[in-house]
Amino acid sequence: MNHQHNSSKRLAMARHLLLLLTLFLFTAASAQEMPVKFTVQQKQVSPTEVDVVFTAKIDKGWHVYSTNIPDGGPTAATMHTDKAEGAQPMGALIKQGKEISEDDQIFGMRLSYFENAVTFIQKYKITAKTYNIKGYLEYGACNDEMCMPPSTVDFEYSGKGPEEAPAAEPAKEEPAAAATTDPATVGAAALVSTTDTTKADTLAGAMSAVVDSALVASSQDKWWQPAVDKLKALNGGNISDRSWLYIFLMGLLYGLLAVFTPCVWPIIPMTVSFFLKRSKDKKKGIRDAITYGISIIVIYLALGLLVTALFGAQTLNALSTNAVFNLIFCALLVVFALSFFGWFELTLPSSWTNKVDNKASETSGLLSIFLMAFTLTLVSFSCTGPIIGLLLVETTTSGNWLGPAIGMLGFAIALALPFTLFALFPTWLKQAPKSGSWMNTIKVVLGFIELAFALKFFSVADLAYGWRLLDREVFLALWIAIFLLLGLYLIGKLKFQSDQGNDKAMPVPCIMLGLISIAFSIYMLPGLWGAPCRAVSAFAPPLYTQDFNLNTKEVRAAYTNYEEGMAAAKATGKPVMLDFTGFGCVNCRKMEIAVWTDPTVADKLNKDYVLISLFVDDKTPLDQPVEVEYNGKKRTLRTIGDKWSYLEEMKFGYLTQPLYVLVDNDGNPLARSFSYKEDVDDYLKFLGEGLNQYKKR
Repeated sequence: MNHQHNSSKRLAMARHLLLLLTLFLFTAASAQEMPVKFTVQQKQVSPTEVDVVFTAKIDKGWHVYSTNIPDGGPTAATMHTDKAEGAQPMGALIKQGKEISEDDQIFGMRLSYFENAVTFIQKYKITAKTYNIKGYLEYGACNDEMCMPPSTVDFEYSGKGPEEAPAAEPAKEEPAAAATTDPATVGAAALVSTTDTTKADTLAGAMSAVVDSALVASSQDKWWQPAVDKLKALNGGNISDRSWLYIFLMGLLYGLLAVFTPCVWPIIPMTVSFFLKRSKDKKKGIRDAITYGISIIVIYLALGLLVTALFGAQTLNALSTNAVFNLIFCALLVVFALSFFGWFELTLPSSWTNKVDNKASETSGLLSIFLMAFTLTLVSFSCTGPIIGLLLVETTTSGNWLGPAIGMLGFAIALALPFTLFALFPTWLKQAPKSGSWMNTIKVVLGFIELAFALKFFSVADLAYGWRLLDREVFLALWIAIFLLLGLYLIGKLKFQSDQGNDKAMPVPCIMLGLISIAFSIYMLPGLWGAPCRAVSAFAPPLYTQDFNLNTKEVRAAYTNYEEGMAAAKATGKPVMLDFTGFGCVNCRKMEIAVWTDPTVADKLNKDYVLISLFVDDKTPLDQPVEVEYNGKKRTLRTIGDKWSYLEEMKFGYLTQPLYVLVDNDGNPLARSFSYKEDVDDYLKFLGEGLNQYKKR
């Protein structure tokens, strides 16, 4: 998941260890404890308004998705009102809690979620003397490695309204729900009798045609029999957010790049020499130079804090998820790239610089040093501005509301570091490389990088609006061109206007970097025909957007219906791999891209197994709701996805995706189960274990 899920959330190593321990205990149990615990109550806030309040406590490492999840993403928190006598819903579902947003490259969208706790509120307007409301909250929950199927919290409340209001009109009767407390009976009778609109491919239809219907009827009970203890024994009790540090290091890298631009590097020796010479006391000169460096940090950190304070966490998250602003970010980066290529120069009004410089000359002490640092900020804007812009764009879309401040802190430390070091060790100034054409080379290289990043932001908007202008092969073609031209520039085969007069051969480091860039372009070439290109999967649009795909090793399930797939496997004498998945499961897509695309894995899944993918978030409704009871808890199954999630929980004791279970033709587990783990060798071993056991039986 990470679905590819929090997404967000790759925190400290200690937290990862705690999460792994939690997962160990979580998956070892024969029946899972719910990682999200909801309580629901009604609050009548006035004679004409009542609130239904859902309060959740979320286990550490897990998160619940918010209400604002775009189509095609994970399960959003959604309110469903089945009956409303004497009342009617008022507005959308309200969310309360610390909402986090994280960029998810699998879906090409922002995913918002809550950790630790969240409250959802649905308001109802009372329109009669008495009211009766009934419905349920649907929500999705994931951690870094797996997801629960879409879950529900049911409610039914009644009460009194204003005395002067009319009597409530009775709601239309709904079809009675089938009820049973025997899981096996539910599977063989009530659930199997419902009409499932399967999403199986043509192969599924062809296979189903040869299956004897009597075979299905005779095996249904076995297929639905619980196998929790058997799977637990085979498992042996074990299945295997951009952080602040990442943002800080990203800012540090951008700051180091800014140091070597022609607007900053030449200023360093002049400024340090000025501080060392203006005071007879060498120690005071060093102290002033260090203060100058600290002033630079304060200025840029203040800029980052200002961005955070002006917009706030929610606004930054909204900007990062908004397709229009992603287009603006794209255009901004294109402008910066063209500036670095030398087409024009971005400069601030010279009057600003003159005023600050004059003010610095008129003052003394710490204020004078601070104003000199501010002058550097203005003078170097034409070089640092595009880099700062890229940094702020990246941190704004990082899902971390303090991202701009943390990123700018890293940038400022890197920018201030040479001033401080050269002040402490003045003799280094003589050994420092002189200004020259190499600084222009750095600017041009940054221009190519900004152009490549601009496509990433355009891709977010393209996916959100469904324009299909930047499908995967188009994106890769543009990146191939960008990094090929970058490589040609670095080896001296491509020149810009700003390089005129420089006929010298490129230095060896540039040539080596150029070869790496060209090699990177060649690496992406097979992606035009469907190769996974995992190194760029975090930036490129999803594989499903690719129209031209010659990948013959693609794995697609022949069946999305449990009974049909099991019957076909029995008729053909093959074992079954049950793939409990979801349309909105990030880590499911990661496994399919990282593991299923391996040729050996694909051959085994296509030839040796009957693959049945059961989508636990399939919203296709059953013919009628089915009420079941398992482990003392009642649950109403309304959709096909509900049916498959119930099967997963009742038969195998799990409620997470992805979950891969190998079973024989009677539905008995053959080997350990497998969850999210991008390990091709272990996955092949897992498939081999199932085949060996099937042959023995």
